[in-house]
Amino acid sequence: MRLPTARTEAFLRRPDPEIQAVLLFGPDFGLVHERADTVARSATEDLRDPFRVADLTGSMLAADPTRLHDEAAQIGLMGGRRLVRVRDAGDALGVLFARFFSHQIGDALVVVEAGDLPARGSLRRAFEDAPRAVAIGCYPDTARDLAGVIGESLDAHRVTVSRDAMEFLVTHLGGDRLLTRAELEKLTLYAGDGGRIELDDAMLSIADSATFSLDDAVFAAAEGDVAGLDRALVRVFQEGESPVAVVRLALRHLQRLHVLIARIAGGEPIESALRAARPPVFFKQQDSFKRQLRRWSEERVRRQLDSLAAAEARIKTTGMPAETVCRTALFELARNATGSPRA
Repeated sequence: MRLPTARTEAFLRRPDPEIQAVLLFGPDFGLVHERADTVARSATEDLRDPFRVADLTGSMLAADPTRLHDEAAQIGLMGGRRLVRVRDAGDALGVLFARFFSHQIGDALVVVEAGDLPARGSLRRAFEDAPRAVAIGCYPDTARDLAGVIGESLDAHRVTVSRDAMEFLVTHLGGDRLLTRAELEKLTLYAGDGGRIELDDAMLSIADSATFSLDDAVFAAAEGDVAGLDRALVRVFQEGESPVAVVRLALRHLQRLHVLIARIAGGEPIESALRAARPPVFFKQQDSFKRQLRRWSEERVRRQLDSLAAAEARIKTTGMPAETVCRTALFELARNATGSPRA
């Protein structure tokens, strides 16, 4: 079955014992892996227990299709439910899993990790059609989700955070859950248990993150720098960032621009509007921000926001190559970054 987004967290906290197979898929590899670990621990707390855990890969099953049935049918030597993990699964395993569900034996829990699968792909369809299987999509965190992840990580160390610092973190994290966790761990170590994080602390901690490659791409697009955008996107995808994360950051950036442009249209000087920005504009990006504020109008920003939102929807629902959709959307943004400069 396909699990609705509203039920995902409840399922992860307490997986239905009747479910025998779970597929975690999507562009956020870190979230896929984190959720797979969570589901797997409902079968055994020790994910390295050789008597109860079988660790497989998609290529291993492709080479030996009968192994999935063999591993799932085994009984744990020390008792307890057996766990079968399959990593790096792809659409090519769809037929194998459809056959497995039609002749499923044993009570082992099968947890499968995959990347961004097409909506009508055979692997997703096999899990969605099986009554005792679940498919769960894992997409980059929304601002609200990310704020929750940040708060949870800091609370674990009794670390408090200022409003400006929180806004900065929400803006600059979130492309991949594992990377987000790593950055937050670095930040809590810097603050120390019971410490406090101010905006300067957040800026210093995150400034060296690969997240700024994303910023380079979005800022190049918003300035109309086609060559710079092309170079930045090459780095972004080489670093493993998901196309959805790029499009979402572009959306958040244009939403921020829209607020400031509206203030300028109301008569506020650019410098004053920029100083009032929340979260504050990173000092290395202020000159670029000024150029963008002079370049864009409210109307053109609104049209581009609609276009980016449509691109995100295409990535999630159409099965089109996600990287191609992302590139097309950002190059369209760069081409539309024209207009008479403001005084």
